[in-house]
Amino acid sequence: QVQLVESGGGLVQAGGSLSLSCAASGRIFSNYAMGWFRQAPGKEREFVVGFSWTGRSTTYADSVKGRFTISRDTAKTTVYLQMNSLKPEDTGVYYCASMRSPFRDSRTANEYGYWGQGTQVTVSS
Repeated sequence: QVQLVESGGGLVQAGGSLSLSCAASGRIFSNYAMGWFRQAPGKEREFVVGFSWTGRSTTYADSVKGRFTISRDTAKTTVYLQMNSLKPEDTGVYYCASMRSPFRDSRTANEYGYWGQGTQVTVSS
């Protein structure tokens, strides 16, 4: 059974930093794209950043480019999200996700079949 477990998050002032982790288990994650999404109250879940299914490239939403960095450990079982220069509009529940199918990349939430429980990030102004 695939499991994704996020940790990190919390409350920070604007301009501050937070780090999130996502521990993955239950299958071999090579060939599956993984990413971070977020959902603010009253808004749809949106793509933030992700690794391609090859693991060799990353894609960032324009709103976080230059501020957020995704990385992973060499065993590819933990994905990290370093968030710097945080803004109030970054507030939301952050989810780690893995694609349902291999050999595909996507920014669309419904193509991701496995999700973590989510972790709250709140940025105060």
